[in-house]
Amino acid sequence: MRLGPHELSSNLFLSPLAGYTNLPMRLTVRELGGLGWATTDLVNARSLLENSPGALRLVATCAEDRPFAIQLFGSVPEEMRDAAVKCEALGVQAVDINMGCPVKKVVSIGGGSAMMTALDRTAALVRGMVAAVKIPVTAKMRLGWDDANLTAPDLARVLEDAGVAAVFVHGRTRAQGFSGRVNLAGIRAVVAAVKSIPVIGNGDITTPEAAKHMLDETGCAGVSIGRGAFYDPWIFRRTENYLRTGILLPEPDFAERVRVLRRHFDRYVEFYGEANGARQFRRVAPWYAKRFGPARPFKRSMVAINSRADFEAAIAEYLVWRAQFCDDQGVLLEKFQPEKMEASFMREDDAGGAAERNAIPVPKGPVEVW
Repeated sequence: MRLGPHELSSNLFLSPLAGYTNLPMRLTVRELGGLGWATTDLVNARSLLENSPGALRLVATCAEDRPFAIQLFGSVPEEMRDAAVKCEALGVQAVDINMGCPVKKVVSIGGGSAMMTALDRTAALVRGMVAAVKIPVTAKMRLGWDDANLTAPDLARVLEDAGVAAVFVHGRTRAQGFSGRVNLAGIRAVVAAVKSIPVIGNGDITTPEAAKHMLDETGCAGVSIGRGAFYDPWIFRRTENYLRTGILLPEPDFAERVRVLRRHFDRYVEFYGEANGARQFRRVAPWYAKRFGPARPFKRSMVAINSRADFEAAIAEYLVWRAQFCDDQGVLLEKFQPEKMEASFMREDDAGGAAERNAIPVPKGPVEVW
């Protein structure tokens, strides 16, 4: 697919997830293959203009991190316009506007999901940004504030008229947060509302089958994956292959998971320094462990690491402990295998509680009030 002037290698996108989709994460999933486009964590426009060290860290990139967009949030038109100009000067391929974040501290300043409740004001802000830069401007939204205010189709039409190059839509409302079922009909309504710009669907894509189902059911041009990529950083490669060939590649084995876990950790150390990188990685390692099978001691050790030595010791101790759940070849016994992931929108009946067991938790991080 195309996004503005850019021809993408796939129609698969890495969604921004505050505190997680930093440069180490983006490089890790890019290296595994299949990813067409990535977006930074959401960045406060004013902080970026003020050269806040935290904001500059969020937009840090390198030659291997292409193509990518910086996602901005804010509600002051002049600040958003000037921040877009600064992003263009930094050499990014696009600027994305966050209109979907449900977090109170973002919404309270008129950013995130609050932008879906004032279409005229939002349109004026977007027109100012589009006029100020030559690179594409995109927008990430939800279906609306709540079920009684599903404004996404109207907003998408307004944004297309204002000049955005694409819209990303999470199939939940602001009131839902990250709970409940993703509404595919709601995404389909957004696709039908626009004339020519691509609509990228988002929400609960945890398997290649879920990605194809969303594409087929909504007519969206691509899919954007966030939390699902933490359970399965290989999901982009597996999904691209499935869409292209119809062949479903198996989930990676345990050895491959540990290899990529180590690579991800190394990038954290390179990016943040050893001590800070190890501490930051405490919240990343448990995501990998979700597909390890029994892993309580591993998670307990990882949330206390302070160095590379601590990291390696935690892995070594876990390998010894995990052996009791494996056969002679080191393969996890069937009764200890993690349950197959399944998207909320692909479950017909949940009497057995699979939705609760398979639910991807909202990560704790710098934005904790959901």
